[in-house]
Amino acid sequence: MDTRRPTRAANEGTRKSMRSNKGRDTRPELAIRRRVHAAGLRYRVCARPLPGLRRTADLVFTRLKVAVFVDGCFWHGCPRHHTKAATNAGYWAEKVRVNRARDADTNARLSEQGWRVVRVWEHEDPDAAAARVIAEVRALR
Repeated sequence: MDTRRPTRAANEGTRKSMRSNKGRDTRPELAIRRRVHAAGLRYRVCARPLPGLRRTADLVFTRLKVAVFVDGCFWHGCPRHHTKAATNAGYWAEKVRVNRARDADTNARLSEQGWRVVRVWEHEDPDAAAARVIAEVRALR
């Protein structure tokens, strides 16, 4: 099921701004990775936990079956920080709804296969988020 829809930018400035959003190596992701790595844990970056599923986790501990996702507040509908788009509001509301449904589906599919899923919001304190990841991984060792 392909849920992707063509993006219709309101104007060229918006289009350029949206194209510049990174899919990996974001500031929150890098901050968490640094702390987890400093704790002596090794992981794969931007990897698919399940080979047949087109879903990519930000950190993957393959042997222990732990997948970490660092979710952006706007893109994934953070209950604390998500804001409604001023332009093209209907499109973006649907986009976030689809993202959240896909996140829930990803969690369920990974859990069914014995994976543990850690979801981190981009606004979370990197030390606290890394501590959650470290605790999850060490609990399985």
